Amino acid sequence: MAARDGHHHNHVKKIPLFPLLSLLCFASIFLVLSLSRKTSSNPLLSHQSFQFGQSPVPDPNVALGGSCDYSDGAWIYDHQPRPARYDGSCKEIFKGWNCISNNKSNGWELTKWRWKPRRCDLPLFDPVYFLEKYRNTNIGFVGDSLNRNMFISLFCTLKRVSSEVKKWRPAGADRGFTFLNYNLTIAYHRTNLLARYGRWSANANGGVLESLGFKEGFRLDVDVPEGTWAGAPAFHDILIFNTGHWWWAPSKFDPVKSPMLFFKKDHPVIPPIPPDVGLDMVLKHMVLFIKKNLRPGAIKFFRTQSPRHFEGGDWNQGGTCQRLQPLSPEQVEGLFSLKNNGTNVEARLVNHHLKKALKRSGFHILDITHMSEFRADAHPSTSGGKKHHDCMHWCLPGITDTWNDLFMEHLNNIKFRD
Repeated sequence: MAARDGHHHNHVKKIPLFPLLSLLCFASIFLVLSLSRKTSSNPLLSHQSFQFGQSPVPDPNVALGGSCDYSDGAWIYDHQPRPARYDGSCKEIFKGWNCISNNKSNGWELTKWRWKPRRCDLPLFDPVYFLEKYRNTNIGFVGDSLNRNMFISLFCTLKRVSSEVKKWRPAGADRGFTFLNYNLTIAYHRTNLLARYGRWSANANGGVLESLGFKEGFRLDVDVPEGTWAGAPAFHDILIFNTGHWWWAPSKFDPVKSPMLFFKKDHPVIPPIPPDVGLDMVLKHMVLFIKKNLRPGAIKFFRTQSPRHFEGGDWNQGGTCQRLQPLSPEQVEGLFSLKNNGTNVEARLVNHHLKKALKRSGFHILDITHMSEFRADAHPSTSGGKKHHDCMHWCLPGITDTWNDLFMEHLNNIKFRD
């Protein structure tokens, strides 16, 4: 038996191991390279169609929302037809911002541009998903007319799919609506400086400011919120704040004829301080006020500054915004760089103050500035019906729709983490 086994063993043909190992190594390398190519494809080339009623599905090949820099990206012209979120027939659109009804030459084209972050995806706003997810929720926009721009965009988007609406003014709001089928309320609280302010005139009996030569101006109480929104933190579940444009408005707060005069604890701040220092003081006190009065479990955002695009001078100096295409990165830096100290420098100046004041404050930053800097084409310009170009507000539909894409994405990521 042993001899037979030995004889059989001598006739078995041996298979060389080296070629087999080489083949296995080659197959492994090919597989790894294939996977690598798939995951490193350029995200700027991908497109996503917008469909009502579908919840946003994240792309598994891009970064998770919490780790994404949504401000780093590019505007993509979307040739694929998709349903409009809303159009010029939405009655809440302020007449001067209704670029489609006002026949602005690129009014419809504005709806075809889409912001694409470089390292992740930004899903388009789905109103049905939003209404369902945020049932029984109050959402408040607190700030100047640029926050109204964003508020109207959200309203018109939701109204397109849910027309049962009650109009009212909750918690001192300038305007507000409840979508009755979902008990979802959105409101806009107008405030230019966040803090309370009003006209000031010198007292005949004299005073500290009078002794310094001040005759008139605007009194601004750095530690007192404006009444239009003081009740908002206790009422809303989600808040979006902004301030900025009025702090650099010499036509309104002339440093000589009608300066900002800051008060704290009902007494003038002495020596008098410039507006940028006053902004820091107001932000400090308003952050504390919001923290103290915030509804339990509420989520608070602060939106960064919306850029203006005046070229050739400011709004009252013949400045215009006649471009029909987004700016290039080089043009953006030329218009907004702090080094150039140009007409539109306020956006980055304000953001410097905001980010310093909001550090460790519990606010979520809604950074819309850089993506908006490219969009010199998206303002009403002369179609707004004013005597001057409107290069500050935005056409609707338009870029503030993208701000709401970003708002919803951040909100969903926060709720997911919680």
